[in-house]
Amino acid sequence: MPSRHYIVEKGIPALHTKVREQVQRHLKEATSIALTTDLWSSSVAPMSLLSLTAHWIDSSFTLHNVVLHASELRGSHTSMRIRNTIEEMLAKWDIDNDKVHVVMRDNAANMKKAFADMGVQSLGCFAHTLQLVVIQGLLAQRSIIDAVANARKLVGHFKHSPKAYSILEDIQKDLHMPTQRLQQDVSVRWNSTQYMILSLLQQKRPLSVYAADHDLPCMPSANQWALMEKAVVVLSPFEELTRAVSAATASAADVIPAITVLKRHLSCEESTDAGIKTMKRTPLEAITERFDYAETEPIYSVATLVDPRYKDRFFTSPDHQELAKEALIREVEIMERKRKAGSEVSAEEPPRKSPRRGGVGCAAANSSFVSLYDEILEGNVVESRPVSTSAVVTQVEAYLAEQTIPRSENPLHYWRAHATQRPTLADTAMKFLCAPCTSVDSERLFSAV
Repeated sequence: MPSRHYIVEKGIPALHTKVREQVQRHLKEATSIALTTDLWSSSVAPMSLLSLTAHWIDSSFTLHNVVLHASELRGSHTSMRIRNTIEEMLAKWDIDNDKVHVVMRDNAANMKKAFADMGVQSLGCFAHTLQLVVIQGLLAQRSIIDAVANARKLVGHFKHSPKAYSILEDIQKDLHMPTQRLQQDVSVRWNSTQYMILSLLQQKRPLSVYAADHDLPCMPSANQWALMEKAVVVLSPFEELTRAVSAATASAADVIPAITVLKRHLSCEESTDAGIKTMKRTPLEAITERFDYAETEPIYSVATLVDPRYKDRFFTSPDHQELAKEALIREVEIMERKRKAGSEVSAEEPPRKSPRRGGVGCAAANSSFVSLYDEILEGNVVESRPVSTSAVVTQVEAYLAEQTIPRSENPLHYWRAHATQRPTLADTAMKFLCAPCTSVDSERLFSAV
């Protein structure tokens, strides 16, 4: 058996060097790289870590992602300190700024300024913004706040009392119900609040029996029970979407379709909406406010167009659709010039700036929320497009005129099969589909869940 000294001093360093050389070789071959980063502070020790992950698509249209760094960030978390640390990380891997397609980060002001000062395009994490939508649009309502506060006290009582939990489990067995523990929510994760409410609703009957013979710090009123049931109905699409865009295969192309479908779902009036119309209206207003820039942001719009599952079918405005197509044509023209020159262009034409303000996994076939994707695709039938004399425009128009592929298919497989037929469009897809839509890959480094 190798000794501890050998493993620590020789084995692990040798393995690290081997893996590093392989990763660095792949990074050098990549034409565009997307990054994610997250800043984590320990709640039990005076320590903060800054993470960095890289994502790219190789010449065989295979998506890769690696963890490059998880480094301690000492001192104040100023934008200058973050910028210097990120620049040092990139320098260690020989990654030039002009090779970075986009950085997915959180919405903190210091993060925004750090990358703006670096001259690198960056966007806020879609999942983070979606969380703000839920908090602002639904969980900020006074009646919901009171109901959740009572639910939190109730769960906390059982979390801190093993005796109370034992009694509740006995009641569950007497009622021939599976023994399930109540879930406590976490303030930074809105979906944990939904899971807490669900666990309470599932145990409503045992809890009522318990309350008849034992004291509780609080018990939801009949009105609050009904309110929580309605809240779960409204929150379900958000939870479903959050899981989907946090998947490893989700990309920036999933953002615009997800927003369009979510807005369509919340604006649809159904016979089952009695009592939750206000709950649906306020999140809809929050989505409109926080994602008003999405369809004019080239990182999202061009990625959506080059994803053969979506193309131009999910844009809500003809003007936005036309702007996206113009941005795609500019990108394809740049790729065309690169191919003709036989080398990379040193100074790339900047994309049109937007006003400041996954793939999405397929769920169960019986999900009314997911079925809206197909409804929107069917409702946006492609009309005959005018013939153009430009080879690039003709190529783009011909691609967009084709039928979209099923959402269950991998868009990279499509481009692998069509790379010879449409090489410059395939190169553009390689650049834009490498970007994730969240910073979840960086966050996972610091999470045990």
